[in-house]
Amino acid sequence: MKEPAVSADPTQTLAFDTSCHLFSGCGFPAPGLHSFLFEPIFGDANSNVYFNKTMLLALLGSIIIVAVFWAAFARPKVVPGKLQMVAEAGYDFVRRGVVYETIGKKEGEKYVPLVVSLFFFVWMMNLWSIIPVAQFPVTAIISYPVGLAAIVYILWVSLTFKRHGFVGAFKNFTGYDKSLGAVLPLSMTIELFSNLLVRPFTHAVRLFANMFAGHTLLLLFTIASWYMLNGIGIAYSAVSFVMVLVMTAFELFIQAVQAYVFVLLTCSFIQGALAESH
Repeated sequence: MKEPAVSADPTQTLAFDTSCHLFSGCGFPAPGLHSFLFEPIFGDANSNVYFNKTMLLALLGSIIIVAVFWAAFARPKVVPGKLQMVAEAGYDFVRRGVVYETIGKKEGEKYVPLVVSLFFFVWMMNLWSIIPVAQFPVTAIISYPVGLAAIVYILWVSLTFKRHGFVGAFKNFTGYDKSLGAVLPLSMTIELFSNLLVRPFTHAVRLFANMFAGHTLLLLFTIASWYMLNGIGIAYSAVSFVMVLVMTAFELFIQAVQAYVFVLLTCSFIQGALAESH
């Protein structure tokens, strides 16, 4: 797992010292913050231009998604080829299985392009974790999930005001129900805090935390496999390597699930903004 790292030692460019092994007199080079910080490819933090590995992966991921769907649908055929069939299956899964099921066909159709784009973008950013050379999930950097969640948040709030007006939106966000009586002010305060602050926060953090934890575990077992590859430690190294394979397979599942959960919550927010009764 070769990953650029920010360190007090300017000569350190890897996530761990490859010459360090069990019984060689050095401690286990556990993954840490340096595993998630990258030197800029060009520019620096003090200038207006800054471009690092995660930005490159996000850019490449966007290009790949656009290229795949462009190739699949640029010249669609009545009898689809393999690429068109796969692209149609993915598009239809998000449209029918997420958007229609959550928002409804009539109201949800206009939001299909957004939700499909979010799903495949998040999935691609997650997939970088197990792709050789890249080996890092872009969504393990909190700014990316926050940016995506902010897009959904702005859409959700603006739709709520547009559909219900100021008073209706206020009731929507606060869960206004006069039958609550004396506890109504407390209930409204809690609901307002929960809806406008907690919900968007958890929307972003859920994706970030899962990918951060998954990458840390993969990195931990990968480093351990290399570290114990010495003398009798080879037996332990084999067990650790098996865990790398198991965790990689598990990560494949989690990556797809997290993309699904992210867009499912997105549709839930939109549905709540459009619903007539609250």
